[in-house]
Amino acid sequence: MITTALLSNMLAMLKPPDHDELLVSLNKKLLRSADEQASLPNPSVHLALRLSTHHNLVKESAHLNSLKSKLHNDIESTLVKEQAVTGRLALYILALKSSCHDLNSLTLTVDQKSETLLTHLKRQMDKEKEHIAFSHRPLTNYYQYSLGILALCVSGVRVNPHVSNKLVHAVENGLIKNEDSLCIDSLAMAGMALQCLKDAESAGQGADKLGVALSTIKQKLQDSKRTDGHMGNEFSTGLAVQALLAMGTQVEKCSDSMNALRADVRKGTYHNPMAISQVLPALLQRSYLNVKGKECREEDDSLVLDPQPQLTELAGKTSIPLEVEVVKSDGKATTYSVVVPQGSSLLQALTLLQEKQTGFIFETESSLWGPFLSSVEREQARQTDRRFWRLSSDGNSLTQGVQDYKIDAAQKITIKNTTY
Repeated sequence: MITTALLSNMLAMLKPPDHDELLVSLNKKLLRSADEQASLPNPSVHLALRLSTHHNLVKESAHLNSLKSKLHNDIESTLVKEQAVTGRLALYILALKSSCHDLNSLTLTVDQKSETLLTHLKRQMDKEKEHIAFSHRPLTNYYQYSLGILALCVSGVRVNPHVSNKLVHAVENGLIKNEDSLCIDSLAMAGMALQCLKDAESAGQGADKLGVALSTIKQKLQDSKRTDGHMGNEFSTGLAVQALLAMGTQVEKCSDSMNALRADVRKGTYHNPMAISQVLPALLQRSYLNVKGKECREEDDSLVLDPQPQLTELAGKTSIPLEVEVVKSDGKATTYSVVVPQGSSLLQALTLLQEKQTGFIFETESSLWGPFLSSVEREQARQTDRRFWRLSSDGNSLTQGVQDYKIDAAQKITIKNTTY
């Protein structure tokens, strides 16, 4: 018989000596990103900071206030324009919940009518559900759809069975995918959402189907594990570990994947705040479901930021030749050449190309992951058209966005207008 003390010792042995040091480094990176003046504060960053064991309560409070003003106003503006906002609104609710904020004290005003955040989210989910009924896919995507269910569930709101059944159906029929491959992030979020419903015992007569869907998700996540421990890639493994833990998988069965995450932290893979916000809870052996029972009492307040590190100047760096191929929706391809300083981000490289090459122009839009390409050579790739610009280097799909991917060697970047 394994005692509680023995189990604790076994789990402790799974953690390398630098485990706590790695957690603190991630925590500080997140806190610094929350302290910086970004265009919009990131609710996922706040959620991860609140799920952590170490806090800087003054800075977290300031970030919460920023969410309640800047992000709140942005969500309200998006609703006024009648645009989909499911994911951001759900994350905003989860962030507020993680700070034990009274969700009924905040309202969004549309058409001179003020209603609570949860009321608006329920309405968004109804629109998503209706879009699935007519178009066989959500208005946004299954990642945001799952986030919406999760946010309602952890807030104690009964989820419409028709809404949850649509997600169960998507799992059963293998609809949660990115083109022809599994979408690990969306599967993980679906797992956490459905697990929350199961824990809340709100499935009713659909409890059996809910259990089958959860088993399917768990198996698919486990089957996606590569030999290096990653599930999907290094940027989807954090959510996958969260989901497996939330669905009852023992910590030791996730040890390979958690070791892969730690290795990534040591290599400096995670510098995008959104990515860090998904990895930190996983390494803390927590998930977004922990928000449900969050109590904001007697919290550790010892986290202090180190002095800001010096920024590396690109000037004087080795020059790197870069080819950029643009493939439009009609298949027409154009190739450009540019020389950029080694270590430039892809965004910096494209900006330099735009300055030097007549004919190449691009535009970006902001997201919680950073800027993404919205227009290249005057051709749009809109979410409403189910199109996006797929980025690849020498034929290999990029796992990072234009702001995060670094040009360290000569290569060919392909930007292709793709449907999903």
